[in-house]
Amino acid sequence: MNTLKDIYLDQLMDLYSANKQAKEATRQMAEAATNDGLRNALKAGVDGIEDGNRHLEKMITGHGKEASGEHCKGMEGLVREARAHAIKEDFTDDALRDAVIVTQYQRMAHYAIAGYGCVAAFAKQLGLDDEAKTLKGMLEAAYSGDNTMTDLAENQINQAAA
Repeated sequence: MNTLKDIYLDQLMDLYSANKQAKEATRQMAEAATNDGLRNALKAGVDGIEDGNRHLEKMITGHGKEASGEHCKGMEGLVREARAHAIKEDFTDDALRDAVIVTQYQRMAHYAIAGYGCVAAFAKQLGLDDEAKTLKGMLEAAYSGDNTMTDLAENQINQAAA
C-alpha cells in the first residue's frame, strides 16, 4: 500500500467480497423469515447487494484489477454469526427468529455502511467524481435498508417477539 488509490482499490475489493458473502446469507435469512415485511425487505436487500456488486466490479476492473482477488474476513465472521444465530438456531417462536434475523442483517449492513462511507470519501479525494457519486448512492441505499429493518423491528417484529 503506497498510495491512497492502492487503499481505495483494496477496500473496493474487500466490499465486493463482503457483498458476495452477505448476499448468500441474506438470501438464507429471507427464506427463514416468517414476517412478510421482513422477508420482502431481505429479498430487496439481496437485489441491492447484487446491484452494488455490479457497480463495484465495474469500478475495480476499470482500474485494471480483478474483482475476485480479495476475501473479506470481517464479513466472513458476520456471516458465520448470522448462520449460527438466525438460521441454524432452534427457536420456540418464529417471531424470535425474525428478531434475530433483523439483528444479524443489521450487523452486516453496518459493515457495508462503514465500507461504502470510506471508499466514497477516498474516491472524492482522488478526484474520481463519477465513482464517488455512485458509491455515495450505494451508501444511501445501505442506510435505507438499515432504516427499513429498524422500522420493521420497532413496529412489528420486536412486539411480536415480546
